[in-house]
Amino acid sequence: MNLTRHPKVYYWSILASSVALSAVTSNSLAYASQQASEPVVPTVAHEILPDRVAVPFPNGISLGVRTPEAALPQFSARETSPALVETLLADSDLVNKPLAPELSPVISPVTPQVSITPSSDVATPETDVATPETADTSAPEAAVDDTATLDPGIETTPNLSQAGSSDQVQILNPTVGSVVDVPAITVIIRFPTGADVDLYVNEDVVDDDLIGRTETDPSTNLVTQTWYGVPLAEGTNTLTVVSSDGTVLQSSAVEVRGAPVEMTLRSRESKISADGRSTATLQGQLLDNNGNISNWDAIVTLSTTDGEFVGVDYAPDQPGFQVEAQNGRFTAELQSSLEAHIVQLQATTNGLEAFNQVQFVTPQRPSIATGVVDLRLGARGTNFHSSLRDFLPPDGNNNYDLDLDASLFTMGNLGEWLLTGAFNSDRPLNEDCRGETSLFRQSSGSCSNLYPVYGDDSTIDVTTPSTDRLYLRLERTSPVEGATADYAMWGDYNTEEFANSSQLFTSTSRQLHGFKLNYNLGNLAVTGLYGNNIEGFQRDTIAPDGTSGLYFLSRRLVISGSEQVYIEVEELDRPGTVLSRERLYRTTDYDIDYDRGTLLFNDPVQQTLVGDFGELLLRRIVVTYQFDDEGNDTNILAGRLQYNFDRTLNQESWFGTSYLRENQGNRNFTLFGADAQISLGESSRLVAEVAHSESDFDLSGPISGSAYRVELDGAVSDWLSGRAYWRSTDAGFTNAATASFVPGQTRYGAQANVKLSRNTSIRAQFDHEDNDGVAPRPLTDLADLLEPGLNPVPGSRVDNSLSTYSLGLSQRLGNSNLEFDWIHRDRTDRLNPDRLSVSSDQLRTRLTTHLANNLTLRAQNELNLSSESDPLYPSRTYFGLDWEFLPGMNLGLGQVFYGGDGLSDRGSYTIVDLSGEQSLGEDTTIRGRFSSVDGQNLGGAIGIEHGFNLSPGLRLDLGYERTFNSIFGGTAAGSQFSQPFAVGTGGSSVGTTSGNTYTLGLSYTDNPDLQASARFEHRDSSQGSNTGVTASAVGRLTPAVSALFNYQLNRAANQRITNIGTTSNLKLGLAYRDPNDDRLNALLRYEHRINPGTLPTNALFGRSIDTSEHLFSAEALYAPNWQWEFYGKYAFRTSQTRINLPADVGGDFVSNNSLHLAQMRATYRLGYSWDVSAEARWFGGLGDYSELGYALEAGYYPTPDLRLYGGYSGGGAYDDDFGVNRSAGGFYMGVSAKINGLFDGFGLQDVAPPQQRESALEAENTPSVYIPGVTDSSSEEESPAEEIPVEETRTEVPDVIEEPADEEPIETPEVTDVRETVQPEPSFDGQTL
Repeated sequence: MNLTRHPKVYYWSILASSVALSAVTSNSLAYASQQASEPVVPTVAHEILPDRVAVPFPNGISLGVRTPEAALPQFSARETSPALVETLLADSDLVNKPLAPELSPVISPVTPQVSITPSSDVATPETDVATPETADTSAPEAAVDDTATLDPGIETTPNLSQAGSSDQVQILNPTVGSVVDVPAITVIIRFPTGADVDLYVNEDVVDDDLIGRTETDPSTNLVTQTWYGVPLAEGTNTLTVVSSDGTVLQSSAVEVRGAPVEMTLRSRESKISADGRSTATLQGQLLDNNGNISNWDAIVTLSTTDGEFVGVDYAPDQPGFQVEAQNGRFTAELQSSLEAHIVQLQATTNGLEAFNQVQFVTPQRPSIATGVVDLRLGARGTNFHSSLRDFLPPDGNNNYDLDLDASLFTMGNLGEWLLTGAFNSDRPLNEDCRGETSLFRQSSGSCSNLYPVYGDDSTIDVTTPSTDRLYLRLERTSPVEGATADYAMWGDYNTEEFANSSQLFTSTSRQLHGFKLNYNLGNLAVTGLYGNNIEGFQRDTIAPDGTSGLYFLSRRLVISGSEQVYIEVEELDRPGTVLSRERLYRTTDYDIDYDRGTLLFNDPVQQTLVGDFGELLLRRIVVTYQFDDEGNDTNILAGRLQYNFDRTLNQESWFGTSYLRENQGNRNFTLFGADAQISLGESSRLVAEVAHSESDFDLSGPISGSAYRVELDGAVSDWLSGRAYWRSTDAGFTNAATASFVPGQTRYGAQANVKLSRNTSIRAQFDHEDNDGVAPRPLTDLADLLEPGLNPVPGSRVDNSLSTYSLGLSQRLGNSNLEFDWIHRDRTDRLNPDRLSVSSDQLRTRLTTHLANNLTLRAQNELNLSSESDPLYPSRTYFGLDWEFLPGMNLGLGQVFYGGDGLSDRGSYTIVDLSGEQSLGEDTTIRGRFSSVDGQNLGGAIGIEHGFNLSPGLRLDLGYERTFNSIFGGTAAGSQFSQPFAVGTGGSSVGTTSGNTYTLGLSYTDNPDLQASARFEHRDSSQGSNTGVTASAVGRLTPAVSALFNYQLNRAANQRITNIGTTSNLKLGLAYRDPNDDRLNALLRYEHRINPGTLPTNALFGRSIDTSEHLFSAEALYAPNWQWEFYGKYAFRTSQTRINLPADVGGDFVSNNSLHLAQMRATYRLGYSWDVSAEARWFGGLGDYSELGYALEAGYYPTPDLRLYGGYSGGGAYDDDFGVNRSAGGFYMGVSAKINGLFDGFGLQDVAPPQQRESALEAENTPSVYIPGVTDSSSEEESPAEEIPVEETRTEVPDVIEEPADEEPIETPEVTDVRETVQPEPSFDGQTL
């Protein structure tokens, strides 16, 4: 993303020597243009036209029209009205008027204006006099009215032979404190007749050739002189009128808006209701060095910890939500979620960052209580409407019993508290139609998402997640300003209160189920939690291979919803220091197969990246999750106290202490500690932490250890900044639920930078690292992959240290920068003292000179001063050139001459570096990270991405990336190996591999009713190859028919996992839902799976297992009238399994099986009070096994919410292979009641009004009203009449019968003056695309 200077239009004043005016037609106005390419003649005066031209209206109001984009000296024509043409020509004295002035000038007042463009920089052509920004930022420049007729008797050429006094000299334009957008203005001065004065800008005299008009008033003997196009510098400029003898007569300051160096972000609303509908308007500004709004355009990336940005993402392919900043301003809308808490906001662009926060408060809403209570008396095993596994039980117990089932949901206010609850007496709330239960109820597995496409735009929000039958949450917005919400709950929850910015070693990031409490007692926050039914907890670290996957975890049967996936970045060869950690989310960033334990990312995960200073960094995939631990359920008890000294944004300060104990059956784990964060102003922060862990292993016995951390970071003043840190962990300390660290490592140091002057600074740095412990052993054996364990397997011992001291001076000399650094290194390897134990001193001298704008000379000398030298840092001299051959792309060529004190046996090396990113055009991007020393690749990557627009909406993208050199070998924390994963805290042992990655993508987006994309990626490396193919298409074939196609093909992406077969999945979906005729609705699904369950262990055992499955399902609902309703469904699954075995044991083993399901139902309503239904289903195909069930039922409605029913149900199960047949049947009766009509209408509430949602980007020049000083141009909103609600949001209530969305046409209020037709968004697996 590039920052773009907002275009300004320059035009030439119409003087005797000016360029000829272009032709003017009745419907277009062509600004005067100069087609010649030679430079501007200095004698031709010029002035600046603002980027909007104002059309005057009565009462002093003007309508601004944006001028065309242009640059000196070429300007383009602009379409406008004949009235505007006449106005501009009249104002410019172009129509039948002499060039010589005839009357004294009149300075016009600045008037409010109405602009049809969202900007504050508006000015009329006749008002070009600069005004202070405090008075009116929308008109930074004003001007003298040149339309007045001048007296022909007035002298136009003054006598400049005399001097004037300061009280007789005035600077009329610009006024004091003016802020302008472009670095050239019109200057108007007034002085006595005959005075000899000069105009200076920042001590530089202004050329007299820029004088465009001189007028003398004989009645006052004053001369008014106008200078056109006076050049200014960015920032503050001083205009000075000086007499011939050097006396300063008058001076004035004017500022020119510069490039943005700061960004602000604020919200109109500090608090909005957490109802999933309320929105907050975010506004941001780009500011220059002087605090003025920078008149630049940019793409700003917004991110939030919760909620959703509404509207159109300016760059949907990029992470986050992108908005366009125009004229240094941007705006966005954030929609709240259903959780009341404080949400952190971040805006970034081109290295600038801004932060803010919005509080989602507990909503005050009408109460709702809904659900179904059913009481049934009948034969126990003949309940046709119960789950299939409970129908006709094998034990044959079909005695009559009384069954009470209830499914309830409630939400409402109890005073200032909001109560949310759900209960299901028959099954866990998170259980889906397949009988599977997951944490936080994965929506893709719910009963409403069994088909790929449903033909509507419904979405699902799970409001009551719980792995058992109950969910309760009582919450309120804390009365303490800036505090988190007060709540008590039972259900599924995250542990965000135990993962603050001051916590690293005591941090716990998990997803659990149980009880949780958070309450604020003034400045003291109390948090407690209890988690039950906790399965085994695992942590895996995986080295990415540059592709999307598949990445196998170390465990199978992962507990659904328990995973947390992160991408961590660390220094090369310095494990233990995580530079960044990004949380990824299911569906939006990756997909996971819980049974196989595989991750598939939506985008390729690159291995390496380059830091801000050119250093090579490594990416790691870190995953924590729970897995089925053979019934060893555990529980967690934790608590935290946090006293907040200050809750002000960016100045938060607190002290906290936490405790966690996990009972893991045969292993107990305890973690406790204290942490503090103290803000020292807005730019400095102190963080301190101490932690202690105790683990009781069933094999090795108890192990314990402690960890400590102190960090001080910030700027003491404008001339002093620095950082100090100390971090230490014992070898026995462990915590798998936090960021990566190396047990047994201690690292501390300090950095300071002192700015002595604008061009001189000194710096000092000290860093010490100790490693004392046992490095992990690589997991490459078969036993390791079958049972990897929870913690790394001990390997070799490490005991080493490295101390580095440096003191440096930096001096800027014009275009050059000279640096001197003294560096002392003390390296000790206590296990191998004769190998790398050395103490050395070096003097490093570095000279950087800019030979041209894109060419830089670099010279560096590293001279060993001591008798001993560090073999890793020998004496060397470097000369090189850095050439920015394309904007953003750098090519470096250098020569290194080594001394004889290093490990190298060569006297000199040639270095080639290529780095950066460059857009060659709208569709082509080169990006690279490459380093080569004497032909030996040291690591990095280089790539190119190119796109072709084959036709409107059809785009082809190509990409290539090469990662150089496998990064294995020794580090201070131990050796790194090629291995599929590392467990526990052993992530420092994972290395990376070299290879090539190729990508090919094709996308079609021109048709709003059809969107399609395809991507091919291939990776080859020394550790094997991986191929990935994805293709998808979704849209509406007709207004009633929606279709989806999706295909995925992947192989294993982990190191050392090969020959396990290719996994592919083909999915087709059709939906028929006529919005104009709701009598027939139909859904269809087909899937073809190849090797959906292949595991790495299959290949390790020396055999391959290939499987293939076909799945088909179709169902339809037909209601020819209000009385009859027919339902039918058919589904089948066929599968084949082939196990490749040697011929001596019988050859390949092949197994085929199939499964079929057929179901039909008919319902007839006898008036409004009676109904009769008959239903039957058949299930079979597993060999000779089949099952039949049927039911006949009649119902009566005494009230619309109460139904009495009775009937007969039965069936049989037949197994001819084993000769076991069983059947049962019997009468039943019951009563079913809806809850929402009871308790005097307690559950009834008004339907919320439809929410407006922006559907498309507005045209750049869409007319809108703007009044300076009254309306904020950055937050203009469309009137409700110009928007249409395009998406219905459905909040899913667990265990409540759901009705499909859009079964009946929804009446939409008539909307007039609609400018565009909004098409419903297609849906894939229930997720809106």
